[in-house]
Amino acid sequence: MTAFVLAVAVGALFALGTFLILQRELIRVVWGLVIVSQAANVYLLAMGEIVPGSFESVPVLAGHGEPGSGTTDPLVQALVLTAIVIGFGMTAFALVLSYRVYEEHDTLDVTKLGDRE
Repeated sequence: MTAFVLAVAVGALFALGTFLILQRELIRVVWGLVIVSQAANVYLLAMGEIVPGSFESVPVLAGHGEPGSGTTDPLVQALVLTAIVIGFGMTAFALVLSYRVYEEHDTLDVTKLGDRE
């Protein structure tokens, strides 16, 4: 059941992101890229299988109680955390560039920006 919900969430995020990328407004395109990147992160986490907890999978807990009920692959978590940080940086940069384009051309419509020389 959880896998189905995650698949639906990833599909909905990719669909929404693709819809926003195909819009004319530059800000919507930026938000579409953000949503698609977050959908990819959710997809990677969903593929990082949840395994039953053991002291080998969580060595910090060895000798300090019961292991957790389920753990995910720490490599996938590290990759996704890195992707989130890089994604925030790229989003901030894209929003600043969008603001600069608006200041320069008084519009964020991609078709109008393409017509200018």
